[in-house]
Amino acid sequence: MDIVYTLWLRSVKRYVRSKSRIVGSLGMPVFFLLALGFGLNSVVQIPGGGGEDYLQFLVPGIIAMSVLFTSVFSGIQIIWDKQFGFLKETLVAPVSRLEIMLGQTLGGATTAVIQGAFILILSLFIGLKLTTITGFVIAFLFMTLIGICFAAFGIAIASKMEDMHGFQLIMNFVVFPIFGLSGALFPIESLPEWVIPLTLIDPLTYGVEGIRYGLLGTSAIHPLVCLAALGASTVVMIVVGALLFRKASI
Repeated sequence: MDIVYTLWLRSVKRYVRSKSRIVGSLGMPVFFLLALGFGLNSVVQIPGGGGEDYLQFLVPGIIAMSVLFTSVFSGIQIIWDKQFGFLKETLVAPVSRLEIMLGQTLGGATTAVIQGAFILILSLFIGLKLTTITGFVIAFLFMTLIGICFAAFGIAIASKMEDMHGFQLIMNFVVFPIFGLSGALFPIESLPEWVIPLTLIDPLTYGVEGIRYGLLGTSAIHPLVCLAALGASTVVMIVVGALLFRKASI
């Protein structure tokens, strides 16, 4: 497990040392949180609640968004390492590709959870009211699962690509529908009936609802169902990512 820890530590150190990356990746979530939260707070009506509750409703979705984007785009590190020869040096070492993939995945997930924590802390200053400390822990559990799931997804895609720009374009094409269908911005109950099945096959939906349950105490889907669905999706993504990374060419 030394290689897993080493690659995890490398990812975390690269993230901490890159102040521009930290600030830049916070830009879009903060914009969504402030612009939509305050702009639509008096317009959007949440089923069973008043318009003033929309900002509270939005926070879990924006936290999930921050974790999603950071974790998915951490896969670009694989392409970067390919181009600069670091991945080749790692692969010739007497370690399994599974350990390398796990180290990269956990590193990407950790940086994603840190990003989500920044948004959570900011949300406390603009009106988010935590229900319990247990709920805080539950929210972090779901943030971690989202991070691992989509970091593995990003690595799976990056394993088959050589161009960083192509990776970014494909990820944008895939990630925005995942985010849009997750119920992060609007309640699932308010969506058209034909969209709801698409929402329910989106792994991020269960992450958003799990975080929402932890922070607000309510969710459209039972939290145990969210945990089971997101946990299963995470396992599947790790397996797929490991298989594709094992076949990756240098």
